[in-house]
Amino acid sequence: VPGTELCTHCNNTNVTFQYSLYAITYIVVFIPGLLANSTALWVLCRFISKKNKAIIFMINLAVADLAHVLSLPLRIYYYINHHWPFPRFLCLLCFYLKYLNMYASICFLTCISLQRCFFLLKPFRARNWKRRYDMAISAAIWIVVGTACLPFPIVRSAVLANKSQDTCFADLGYTQMNVAPSVAMITSAELAGFVIPVVIIAWCTWKTVISLQHARVACEGEAEKRKALRMVFMCAGVFFICFTPYHINFLFYTLVKEKVITSCPIIHSTHYFHPFSLCLASLCCCLDPVLYYFTTSEFRDQLSLRQARFSDNVSFCSAHRS
Repeated sequence: VPGTELCTHCNNTNVTFQYSLYAITYIVVFIPGLLANSTALWVLCRFISKKNKAIIFMINLAVADLAHVLSLPLRIYYYINHHWPFPRFLCLLCFYLKYLNMYASICFLTCISLQRCFFLLKPFRARNWKRRYDMAISAAIWIVVGTACLPFPIVRSAVLANKSQDTCFADLGYTQMNVAPSVAMITSAELAGFVIPVVIIAWCTWKTVISLQHARVACEGEAEKRKALRMVFMCAGVFFICFTPYHINFLFYTLVKEKVITSCPIIHSTHYFHPFSLCLASLCCCLDPVLYYFTTSEFRDQLSLRQARFSDNVSFCSAHRS
């Protein structure tokens, strides 16, 4: 039957390159991501003033990135060896952490942009802002995002009985859902995970640029204005580079998996672009620490101080050896 051959041809999309792409990307991300986020978390927790703006959100962002980075060795092993010898729950945990990192990062980047913009526009109200507010918001984000990301591994784990126990990640099956749950998942992920945050970040960026030229914020000082602008711009940059491609493709990818889209060109292009969008999303683990360094003067000062002390210790030890 011609229609059956067309359907089979469309479903057998060749994306074998994804194994090499994932392995190379995760190897490149792992070492810099581990070192940068570990150092960032240590500096943010110990050396930056507790009153520094967005400090709580930055710490949570570093934790989200570090959780994903620590799961990368297992992903690297699988994509190199095409074999999963570890317990099945580890596969699903790593799969879950990928999406937890993505959506937690989106939320915390949005909070950083919104708070920085708010502090710039309302400097007097910002003085009454308490750290416990940021802690409560962060706890709420972890609970909501952690719960909302559960369907991702559940949809893939429901077909494990029909899959080899040696498979994981990209080779996991996909459970087709009814129309209503599928539409609900797509709508929730796209609206809450992308559309609303992108609108907020775009608004914060626009308001910050406009406000820097307004007389109301003249008292803030040029240095404070530049720091606010850098932080908002870098949050927007990380968001658009890492998460926009995935969410554009996510809509088509889900509709293809649910067999709503049957056009072969769209099916092929969606499957082809999917690995690239996931790899771009993982780059946030390396880009987020750049945000801390270039937007937080205390971070640079404390990091430079630690480097200077380390150099002094090395010089002292060398002098004593000689």
